[in-house]
Amino acid sequence: MTSRVMLISPALNPSLRQARFDDGCSLDTAGALRARSAAGALPAADRTLVSPTVRCRETASELGLDAAASPGLDGLDPGRWRGRTLDEVGAAEPEEVARWLTDPLAAPHGGESVHQLCLRISRWLDEAARFSGLTVAVVEPEIVRAVTVCALGAPESAFWRVDVPPLSATEFTGRAGRWNVALGTTLGTR
Repeated sequence: MTSRVMLISPALNPSLRQARFDDGCSLDTAGALRARSAAGALPAADRTLVSPTVRCRETASELGLDAAASPGLDGLDPGRWRGRTLDEVGAAEPEEVARWLTDPLAAPHGGESVHQLCLRISRWLDEAARFSGLTVAVVEPEIVRAVTVCALGAPESAFWRVDVPPLSATEFTGRAGRWNVALGTTLGTR
C-alpha cells in the first residue's frame, strides 16, 4: 500500500510578512487572492485536513477545500513569544533565540521544542502511512519542516535548514516504512 501526503503551506498574512510568531492574524488581501487563484490546482484528495490556525483555515477555504481540523497538525507552540517578531525577541533575548535555533531540545520560550514537535509529527506521519490514498493538508511551515526531517530520517538540527515558501506544496509518498519527498511546487503562479 502506498500513502501520499501533500502538505500546503499557508498564504501570506501580516504575521508571516513580519516574521512574527503566530498571533491568530488573518490572511491579507494579497495572500487571500493568491490562494483563491490556486483553487482547483490541487489533485482530488481522499482526505483533506487543516492545521487549526487561522491562516491555515483561511488558506484552505480560499483554495476551495472542505478540510477537517487536525489538532495533531497544529504549529509549533511558541509559548511566551507568541505575537512577537523574531527581531523583537532577538533583541530582548539573544542568547535564548540562538539556543532555540541551534539546539532542537531547547524551549526557552516555554512552548514546544523542535524535538517535541518532531516527535509529535513523527507519530502523525506513522498514522498517515496507514491511510491509503492522498491526504492533502494545509499546515504551518514548521509542520512541513518537521515532516521533511522525519521522512528523510534527517537530524533534528536540519529543521531550520528547510525553507518553506508561502502557498507551496510538498508531497511525501510512503510505503513499507519509507518516505520519498517531492519538494516545492508553488501554487497560484499560473
